Amino acid sequence: TITLKEDLEHDHFGEIKTYDNGLTGADYQEWDVDMRAEVALLSRNVTIQGDEHDNGSTIASFRFDERVANVFSDMISRSVPGYQQILQMLPTLAKQFCNQDIHQNYYDLGCSLGAGMIAIAQGLEDANCLSSSKIIGIDNSNAMLIQAKEILNELHASNSKLDFQLSEQNIQDVPIDNASIVLMNFTLQFIPLNQRGKLINDIYKGLVNGGALILSEKIKFDDASTQQKLTEIHHQFKADQGYSELEIAKKRDAIENVLIPETLDKHQQRLHNAGFSIVTPWVQNLQFISILAIK
Repeated sequence: TITLKEDLEHDHFGEIKTYDNGLTGADYQEWDVDMRAEVALLSRNVTIQGDEHDNGSTIASFRFDERVANVFSDMISRSVPGYQQILQMLPTLAKQFCNQDIHQNYYDLGCSLGAGMIAIAQGLEDANCLSSSKIIGIDNSNAMLIQAKEILNELHASNSKLDFQLSEQNIQDVPIDNASIVLMNFTLQFIPLNQRGKLINDIYKGLVNGGALILSEKIKFDDASTQQKLTEIHHQFKADQGYSELEIAKKRDAIENVLIPETLDKHQQRLHNAGFSIVTPWVQNLQFISILAIK
């Protein structure tokens, strides 16, 4: 039992504050930020800190720093149903879109620890396309790239034909050139809404004819009941992976302030507007979907 003999020096702030991105119509988004403290902690400092590249539409910073990089592989597999299925199918897609006779590039935009690059390399090796291919990974997280470099260097040491290149950049700034495949596994959702159209257009221009964009995203639904039920199922999925209710809530509050999902129709419309001739979902698990777009 704790007995307080005098008044607390500071007020206890225990509210859920709602913020929005300042946009209107279909682009409007709002977030609830839980500023309530666990009473047992007696004190809590809440910091709202913008990212250095923030455009003003986000209110809190989820950073892919060293702490996240150290647990990323486990975290994404336990948080994103269908993620492993996408990785398992990437070698098959690589075989379909590679060319033994022409040198082509394969981009992983938001490559994190390089899992997508490795999967693509596996397909290229099986199709005897490694010697005519460069696999380029882009990420703006130095912590991710440090670990990715270690992993990819080990693979290169065992197979000198592997041509991996890593670059620390914002994916919006990367010139796409002579690309057979561009992979974006759950990265567009972190890009400001007003920059997504140009990014997709630039990718389209940089793809060879017949090349493919593989776009994996968390989507939202116009129907509120559908959105609510799939969210509940997703939270159950994470609980089944060992996450506690507190961990689920904390991650939701942290990441959903910077992760802005869109509807499937919005993604498809943007891809068609860019010029892609084939746009089709090829993997979906709950609200996590991967779209294949072919030039």
